[in-house]
Amino acid sequence: MIGFIGTVLASMVLIFIMLEVLPGDPALVMLGPDATPDTLAALRTEMGLDRPVLTRFFEWILDMLRGDFGISYAYGVPVSELILDRLAVTLPLAMIAIVITVVLAIGLGVFTAINNHRLRGQIIMALTQFGIAIPSFWFGLLLILLFSIHLAWVPSGGFPGWDEGVGTALESLILPACALALVQAAILTRVTRSALLEVLHEDYIRTARAKGLARQGVLWRHALQNALVPVATVMGLQFASLVAGTIVIENVFALPGLGRLIFLAVEQRDLVVIRVIVVLLVGMVILMNYLVDIAYLFIDPRLRRRPA
Repeated sequence: MIGFIGTVLASMVLIFIMLEVLPGDPALVMLGPDATPDTLAALRTEMGLDRPVLTRFFEWILDMLRGDFGISYAYGVPVSELILDRLAVTLPLAMIAIVITVVLAIGLGVFTAINNHRLRGQIIMALTQFGIAIPSFWFGLLLILLFSIHLAWVPSGGFPGWDEGVGTALESLILPACALALVQAAILTRVTRSALLEVLHEDYIRTARAKGLARQGVLWRHALQNALVPVATVMGLQFASLVAGTIVIENVFALPGLGRLIFLAVEQRDLVVIRVIVVLLVGMVILMNYLVDIAYLFIDPRLRRRPA
């Protein structure tokens, strides 16, 4: 936990410094080149840009610890309200993408491992290589072309809101979630296959088979469980890519999530919003890696044993 808090604080320092060294005047970007000097000076004072850097940094840290995320300069509303509204889109999108990734990766990883020297297994591996090479936004455009334009099964973009019904809302999230998941599933499939092939050659697997255990039982109850440790590690690392991918995918599908919000905040140089969202995303990634470390204890019982 100490490492978690320290990492978040270090990331906050880096985020503040990086935004401070960006070229340009945020007040000038927001008001435009035709703004008068008096108007610019008033906005700089409102944004706190006329105060020393260290003063602004410590005030920002203290406000964050109190739960005061500030007021957005572009929207004129509390940043906490903006983030809560956008999380209602981004969190379900990320969760659906994670579920699709895990289901595809585990299923295809096991399939390719048991068909390692067969043509069908090699075809799947070739497709995963193709999936790794293609960016998620291109997958998104292909999915829109096929399922929205040609087949007209799901909407091509936008989010109607959860008030319109869970089914309607999920329809607008399924294509972007698939676009996010396909690339990550391709990577995780190869990791699952490699880890499973390595485990299948261990002595305890041969012993289990020699005792007469069914092949499927050995595969799912013994081999796969021991192969999940490296798979879980990669899943934790992939979460950062998944979070970064939402920024692009939400713009492709016009989803009002955190990715779309931070994109607009960067355009408008809304520093208050940018700082809070980046810290939130960093915290989510760090938390996911922390949860993966805890998951190791459930995947591998040997890690729960105390050394003698």
